Amino acid sequence: MTDNAPTPSPERRPRGRPRGWGDSVAQNRIKSLDRAMAVFETLSEGPGRSLGALAAETGQSPATLYRILLTLEGRGLVEFDPPGQLWQIGARAFVIGSRFLRRTSLAERARPILRALMEETGETANLGIAHEGGVLFIAQVETHASIRAFFPPGTLSPPHASGIGKALLAWMAPDRRQRLLSQMGLERFTPRTLTDPAALKAELELVRQRGYAVDDEERNIGMRCIAAPVPDSQAEMVAGLSVSGPTSRVTPDQIDRLSRAVIAAATELSLAIGGEPPPAPGG
Repeated sequence: MTDNAPTPSPERRPRGRPRGWGDSVAQNRIKSLDRAMAVFETLSEGPGRSLGALAAETGQSPATLYRILLTLEGRGLVEFDPPGQLWQIGARAFVIGSRFLRRTSLAERARPILRALMEETGETANLGIAHEGGVLFIAQVETHASIRAFFPPGTLSPPHASGIGKALLAWMAPDRRQRLLSQMGLERFTPRTLTDPAALKAELELVRQRGYAVDDEERNIGMRCIAAPVPDSQAEMVAGLSVSGPTSRVTPDQIDRLSRAVIAAATELSLAIGGEPPPAPGG
C-alpha cells in the first residue's frame, strides 16, 4: 500500500524577525511596552521620583503609571522606597545592563589597560564609546587621590564638551559630524565650552594634528581631561580612552606627559581588539 501523504518539509529555523516586517513600522511596536520603557528610562536618569512627579514628567495617568511600576517592580527593574514614597531604578537593571559590557571584549580588555594608565598617571582613567549622539562611559578606574574626577559607567556626556567626545568627533566623517552636532546642539556648560561651530571645527583640526584631545574645563570648572581615540580593525574609532583630574594636578605643563601615556594606552587597547594603532599626529 502506497502512502501518498506529502513528505513533511524540514523544520525552518526561526529568524531574528518575521519575514517582511519592517524594523521601525509603528504598527509593529507594542505601545504598552513602549510606555513602560519610557518610564524605566526616565527613572534611570536621576534620583527617585514620586508617582505624581513621574506622571507629570512622562505625561501618563497615575493609574496607568502605577500598573507599569508594579510590573517593573515585579521584575526587579524598579524599587519603591516607602519612607520617601519614591520610585527609583532597581538592582536588576544593573545586572541586565552589565551584560551589555560582557557582550563585547572592549570593556573587558580595557580594564587592565585602564588600571595601568591610572597607576602611571595618578589620575582617573576612563573608557567611552559613541552612543545616541553623546559619549557613553562604560568603564573607569578611579585614582587613589582624595580629589578626583568621577564619570560612573552609564554616564552620557555631550561630545563637544568631552575629551573623548572631541577625540571621536575629530576623526568622524565631516557630514556625519555635522548632522550629529546639528541634532545635539552646542550647549554651554562653562565659560570655556566651545559653542561656536567655527571654533569647535578649529579645535577638532588641532586634535587631529596632535593626536589627542583636551577638555579644558569645558564641562566642569576645575576639571581637565586628556583623551585619545581607539580604532578597530576597520580603522573606525570605536572608543576613546582618557585621564581626568582636577586642574590643580592636571596642569598645562603636565599635558605633554599625560597625553603620551593616554596615546600609548589607546594604542595598546586598539591592538588588543585587533585594530591598528591610533592615527599619528596630523593623520
